[in-house]
Amino acid sequence: MTEAERTAAGSALTALVLDLFRLNNRMLTSGDKLVAGLGLTSARWHVLGTVAASERPQPVAWLARDMGANRQNVQRIVNDLEKEGLVAFAANPHHRRAQLVVLTEKGRDTQKAAMRLQAPWASGLADGLDVLEIETTHRVMKALLHKLEGSEDVGEEA
Repeated sequence: MTEAERTAAGSALTALVLDLFRLNNRMLTSGDKLVAGLGLTSARWHVLGTVAASERPQPVAWLARDMGANRQNVQRIVNDLEKEGLVAFAANPHHRRAQLVVLTEKGRDTQKAAMRLQAPWASGLADGLDVLEIETTHRVMKALLHKLEGSEDVGEEA
């Protein structure tokens, strides 16, 4: 579809996406600074948080799926976290080669410390913003994510 054929909603979405890319880069940089003293980066914090939020230990491929990330990148980060004693690998009763990733005590402590830093940081960023607008933005982002995930499923079946 050419620029002239883009709908008004398509143009608005394009502008939003470009700003989301910029916001993502700024959020990652800010997150890196926030947790640097804990020996984390935004990427490591994201993986650690995903492991912590999981209801049960999961293999790397499942963690990557939950994060919307590349399995190989998540595997590299998990390996780094394991070397630092933040996560460990456990036997997977359902798959011999796909070990489960579990938080260690050090990993739980580090994740909790990161979240203690995150709370005032997030509140400061949200200061002056309307809660209803934040919630509306979140709903729009989730709807877009749902559409993209649905289109990926269709593409995989073809």
